[in-house]
Amino acid sequence: MALYIVTGSYTAAAAKGMMANPGDREAAVRPLVEAGGGKMISYHVTTGENDFQMMVETPDGAAMLAPLIVAGASGTVSNLKTVQAFTSAEFTAAQKKAGQIAGGFKPAGA
Repeated sequence: MALYIVTGSYTAAAAKGMMANPGDREAAVRPLVEAGGGKMISYHVTTGENDFQMMVETPDGAAMLAPLIVAGASGTVSNLKTVQAFTSAEFTAAQKKAGQIAGGFKPAGA
């Protein structure tokens, strides 16, 4: 399973709708993530450059992208960004692997 951090912003239409009909956005988004084959780990409303951040776990990239396509097509979110996240254990394994393969690498211009 892969972990992803998704950030985005609400559009003016979304803000208008949320004022008229307040509701739990995490509860609304969770079924969409699950329908794509993923699991929502966390959801936060944020200040600053983005309006929300969520961490999602999915078996593959398609399971991550499908819900994002649906959300983006709704016209209520914009500036969606997704980055893959790695656990400390995964990063430690990558460091070990890097040490094993570094000797065989020929840098540009070398």
